[in-house]
Amino acid sequence: MAEELPGLTAVITGAGSGIGLATATRLSANGVRVIGLDLHVGAMEGVAEWIRCDVGSTDSVTAAFQQIASNTPVLDILVNNAGIGAVGTVEEASDEDWALVFNVNVTGIARVTRAALPLLRLSESAAIVNTCSIAATVGLSRRAIYSASKGAVQSLTRAMAADLIAENIRVNCVNPGTADTPWVARLLDQAEDPSAERVALEQRQPNGRLVTADEVASAICFLADPSQRSTTGSVLAIDGGMEGLRVAAR
Repeated sequence: MAEELPGLTAVITGAGSGIGLATATRLSANGVRVIGLDLHVGAMEGVAEWIRCDVGSTDSVTAAFQQIASNTPVLDILVNNAGIGAVGTVEEASDEDWALVFNVNVTGIARVTRAALPLLRLSESAAIVNTCSIAATVGLSRRAIYSASKGAVQSLTRAMAADLIAENIRVNCVNPGTADTPWVARLLDQAEDPSAERVALEQRQPNGRLVTADEVASAICFLADPSQRSTTGSVLAIDGGMEGLRVAAR
C-alpha cells in the first residue's frame, strides 16, 4: 500500500460484512479513516464509523452525507459496494424485482456518488471503486436481473470515469467471481442441497474454489491507492480465471 494512504478518508457502502467489511478492515489497518454506510453495523465496530444508510433511498443517502460533511472536510475514497442479488430467469422475474435490484445496484451507485462528489472534489487524489461482478461479462444461468444490473455497473463505471477524468477523480471497478461472503451463504441456504450447490459453485471456478472477500478487498485497495494515478476506467477481474480461462476438467 502507498505511503499516501495514512490520513485519507474513505466511505464504503455495504461495509457491515463481506467484501465491504474486508475493504474497511484493510484500509483502516493502513491508516485510513473509514466511514461505513450500511443498514446494520454488522462487524464494523472498531474498524469503521457506522452511519445507517439505505442506498436505495435518496433521502437516506442525502441525510448520511449531510452527517459526513458536518465533520469531514474532504473525502478521498468512495467504495460503492452495497448491492443485492436476485435468482431467476426473465420469465420468473416480476417488474417489481427488476425495479428493486436496479434501484439498489445501479441507481444506488449513482445517488451515492452524486452525494459524495462535493467532498471528493476537495481531494488531491480522489478515487471511486465500484463493486461489479463476473456476471457482467459471463452468462450465468438463472441470474438474469443480477447480471443485467452488473452489466450496467460496468458500463456506468466507464461513463463516470470519462465524465470525471478532467477533475482528476478516478473511477474503476472490480469484477469478483463467486465470493465466499454472507450474501452467497444466504443463497446457498435457499438451495435444496446447500452442500452440493457449494461444490458446484467451486467447480465453476477454474481455480476450484470460491474467491475470498479479502482477495477482492485487496484489489479494491489497489485501485483506490493514490499511487495508481493513471488507472481509471479499468475493470479488474478477481475471479479465479472464470472469465478468461478454459481449463481441462480435473
